[in-house]
Amino acid sequence: MSLDPRTPVLVGIGVATRRSEDFRGALEPLDLMLEAVAAAGRDSGAPGALAGAGYIAVPRGRWRYRNPAGALARAVGAADAHSVLATVGVLQQTLIGAACQRIADGRCHTALVAGADAGYRLLRAQIAGAEAPERDQDDDPDELLAPAEELRHPAEKRAGMRMPVGLYAILESAYRARRGWSVAGHRDRLAALYARFSAVAAANPHAWQRRVLEAGAIRDAGERNPMQAFPYTRAHCSTWNVDQAGALLFCSAARALELGIARARWIFPVASTESNHMVAVSARADLAACPGARIAGRAAVDALGKSAAEVDLVELYSCFPIAVETYAEALDLPETRALTVTGGMPFAGGPYNNYVLQATCRAAELLRAGHGRDALVSSVSGILTKQGFGVWSTAPGPRGFVYADLSDAVAAAMAPREVALDYSGEATVAGFTVLHGRGQAPRGVALVDVADGRRALVTTDDPALIARMQEEEFVGRRVRVESDRWLA
Repeated sequence: MSLDPRTPVLVGIGVATRRSEDFRGALEPLDLMLEAVAAAGRDSGAPGALAGAGYIAVPRGRWRYRNPAGALARAVGAADAHSVLATVGVLQQTLIGAACQRIADGRCHTALVAGADAGYRLLRAQIAGAEAPERDQDDDPDELLAPAEELRHPAEKRAGMRMPVGLYAILESAYRARRGWSVAGHRDRLAALYARFSAVAAANPHAWQRRVLEAGAIRDAGERNPMQAFPYTRAHCSTWNVDQAGALLFCSAARALELGIARARWIFPVASTESNHMVAVSARADLAACPGARIAGRAAVDALGKSAAEVDLVELYSCFPIAVETYAEALDLPETRALTVTGGMPFAGGPYNNYVLQATCRAAELLRAGHGRDALVSSVSGILTKQGFGVWSTAPGPRGFVYADLSDAVAAAMAPREVALDYSGEATVAGFTVLHGRGQAPRGVALVDVADGRRALVTTDDPALIARMQEEEFVGRRVRVESDRWLA
């Protein structure tokens, strides 16, 4: 065998998408995971490979299981598997990279990464005024992964920024202003981008929503497409009320040959790169850029010996448009090219903390079908807090499997700002949005730069100002602030 026998290969992919209007007939998340895992085993052509898993990792979803990886291990007969649970704030690519690295290091010959969420089941139960039951678990994983720091700054919590959409929308405004686009023209661009995404989802057999949306239906708010945080309507945001699961089965090349897994099913992980350097949105010096995407992303495609523009298939994490835009810019990818293989999180479905598994499955499926030779799949954790990239190919990478944590390099490229609390005085708007909530009056929020180099997060309830914030560019304007309240 010309390959290093410890070369990791992706040999099995499994996805599960269910939609039951009656929550009582819907699968709970662990059962969705089991369905996807079984599908991955069958897909490999050697279902018995699952029993040899020495590493099983699961990213946490909207469920209470303590050790789902252990439950998967017991179900497939992998009694000796090292079980891992990763909490929210850990990159999904981290689990994929760790699985491949363990095989490359010879610590195991088979690994499994799986996850699921059942948000639609939860929604249907809520509508019925009931609670969707889950089985209990009384054991703990061998390893629990959690972020080292808080994902949100105290100023963001103090301002009531509970949901990510508002912070992403603030970043969006800074990106728009730096590009010199008008507010209206920028909204048109975002709508056109996501209309193209919806067309990809329509052709994806695993997508949650398989219909093409016109740009106007995405851009403009309405009863079924309410504004969330200007300029984002619901159609710009990840759809997390979905019942979906994904599973990735890896083996060493030697094990795959031993099991008789057909070479045509092998997809090679060429690189897994990431940055775990955490800077809260309010403290970022440059709201319009993502250094982690540039540094980790380019390291990933360098392992392939290509530029990102030369990669055949690209999947940019699409929780909100600014994630797509900043990643595309960091990788020198034109927004006119195809930037998703699934159709994106608003349309293909964005199961909570699990989407990258589905995206990787779809990329592998397309590579096997001859739609290219290589693929790049990106990850985001937090509010563009962490960045991850997986590069995949139908052929081994020129340097074998490359794993790199670029956190230190990203930290050196980002000098955080101090964020003031209870600020009063003059300031300049760095980014802003208007938050909308069902049954609530809109509220304006802005990050402002203070003369001494600090930042502040300020809010306004002034209806006239809020109306102007959704029509005019406020980034760069001088404003007066009193105790974090935007006066004018």
